[in-house]
This record gives sequence, structure tokens and C-alpha cells, in this order.
Amino acid sequence: MFKLEKTSSSSKARTGILKTDHGSIKTPIFMPVGTVGSVKAVNQDDLADKVKAQIILGNTYHLYLRPGNEIMENAGGLHSFMRWDRPILTDSGGYQIFSLSDNRKLEEEGATFKSHLDGSKHLFTPENVVETQRVLGSDIIMILDECPPYPAEKSYVHESMGLTHRWAKRGREAFLTSKPKYGHSQAQFGIVQGGTFKDLRKESSEYMASLNFEGLAIGGLSVGEPNELMYEITDFNTEHLPEEKPRYLMGVGTPANLLQCVARGVDMFDCVMPTRNARNGMIFTRYGKINLRNAKWKHHHQPLDTDFPSDLCSKYKMSYLHHLFKANELLGLELASKQNLTFYLWLMSEARSRIEDDTFSDWYPGMSETVDKKI
Repeated sequence: MFKLEKTSSSSKARTGILKTDHGSIKTPIFMPVGTVGSVKAVNQDDLADKVKAQIILGNTYHLYLRPGNEIMENAGGLHSFMRWDRPILTDSGGYQIFSLSDNRKLEEEGATFKSHLDGSKHLFTPENVVETQRVLGSDIIMILDECPPYPAEKSYVHESMGLTHRWAKRGREAFLTSKPKYGHSQAQFGIVQGGTFKDLRKESSEYMASLNFEGLAIGGLSVGEPNELMYEITDFNTEHLPEEKPRYLMGVGTPANLLQCVARGVDMFDCVMPTRNARNGMIFTRYGKINLRNAKWKHHHQPLDTDFPSDLCSKYKMSYLHHLFKANELLGLELASKQNLTFYLWLMSEARSRIEDDTFSDWYPGMSETVDKKI
């Protein structure tokens, strides 16, 4: 499923190919988030042809609640439902349940929670989360886990990790004793927990590796800890993950976060930031971050970057983009969302090229600083 191609001579950055029945994914890669079967403000044709997304992410929690398993199965799974013929990864919903701390209860059987839509009560177990993702038909499915908050006492994180491990074993058994529904294969990724405690991270990495998942994710980061601590734990964690398996850092992050964590041996990323920030008028570029609502763009009658492969940068005057956001026009949200996603995918493609020619370690520190600047 995963073939490691090249590793940087002076960092842990690496390239690889992740093969699925819906296509091969060149890593390192960023996955646009399509929580409910839609990447906000971007249609599927543009997502494929302009953004050049190789894989997108859907969410089991949200799709289970609406439209629900019956409709999804009758539609032939998520690929058919949303007319997307490239790979899809679905998160198990563990993070969403974590965020409903006042409306959920964790027990050995699973997680009981109240729907954010209508208050109805539901139970997610390691087994039925696999079943729901079989119905969704995603190429990569995630196990049910608990994501502890930051900061948290070590005793709590240890107990939480133990629950995630027991759920992982049950989820793996459910996956291995069930079959895909739509004629294409599925892979299952485990999720390493342990908070910011290195001994727990090591223990969790070794346990998840022992279950022989097709890939392994680093969970429980980007939940409020400082960036430097996230980098430190990520760097430590990749030291204890199998080299031959893809490594997915969940919920991360800014362009600089991605580059720093590629350097620490991560292959896959997802985050809502590109589209969420776009809807607020912030775009990411290779020169830094721009707020399109700022008055400085009102009289800027030139495109930003005529050499960049997105309409926002190469085609439209900055004064026009500023006008769209001041007038609350939907076209502004669309153009900004496509710009940010295109930039994230470009950044990962550029990182891959730099790893291949072994210039990544010289390139990424400066690029990390540049993309984090405000213009």
C-alpha cells in the first residue's frame, strides 16, 4: 500500500507513494477537509482540476448524523454520493466527540453522545464506527479514539491512552472480520495518543504498531499546546513509528506547521484552516499571509502573483478581491478557498521536489518564516 521512496540526507523529511484503488497519492500530502461530503466553497471539479487535490477527508460523526447510513448506502457510498473518484479518508469522529465534552460520556463499550443537530442520543463503539466507515466506503478509515485535552494530568492521559488501545484492538478485529461494500479495498489507520508525555507516546506507538494497521496517525496534538512542543513531540513520535508505514499528523495546521513537521518525518496532514481562514478573508501565499479586507488593497489594481496557478493570485486585481469581501460576495469566498487549498497543495509538492533533489533542509527554514509573515 505504501512505498517509501526517498529520505532527506539531513532531516527526517521523506517522499513516498500511498496506493489506493481510487488512485495513488504522492507524499508528503495535504488533505482538504470535506467534513460533510463537501469542501466548503469549492466544487469537486475545481477541487480535482484546479486545486489538484489527490485525497480529501470526510467525517464519520457528521455523515452518520446527516444524511445517515441508510441514505449513504443506498447512494453507493461517499464517492458515488458526492461524485468524487479520487481517494477519501474518513476520520472516526473521536475528535468531534472530544469537543462535545458537556454532551458525551466515555465508557468501556464506547462513547455516548448527544447530536449537535437535534439532541438525540447515540453510541459510537469501535465496532460500529468501522461499520459506518464500511458504509461510507472511504479508502482509509480511522479507529475510534479518545483525544485528551491539553493540558491534562499524566494519570488522566495514561488512562485515556489505555482506553484508546483497547478500542483500537476491537476496531482492528472488526475491520479484519468485515468486508468492503462497494468493490474497492479499504485500509485502516491506528491513532497514537499519549499527550505530551514521551514515555506514553513511545508506549502507544509500539502498541499501535503491534496491531499491524496499514498506516499510523499521530493524534492528540494541535489541541492548544505551543508549536515548539508540538514539534518536539512529533519529532519524538516519528522516531518510534515504523518507517514502512505512512504517518499522518491529524489536524495540523498552518503552512509553517506543515513544513516543520515534514522535516520531522510526517507524510500526511489535514486541517480546516485553509478554507476557514479563506472565508474570513485571509489567504496564504508564498510571500506570506494577506487579509483581503485590509484597506491597503483598495487601490491595488494588480494581481498578486501572476506566476501562481490560482485565479485569485494570477487573474484578479487585489482591489477587486478586496471589494468582493467588503461587499460580502460569495465569489470572494470561492476564490480565497481555492487559493488557500492550491497553495497548501503547491507547498507539499514543492517540499516533495526539494526532498527528491536533497535541498529540502536548506529550503524549508526560510520558507517557514516567509509563509508565516503578514503582508
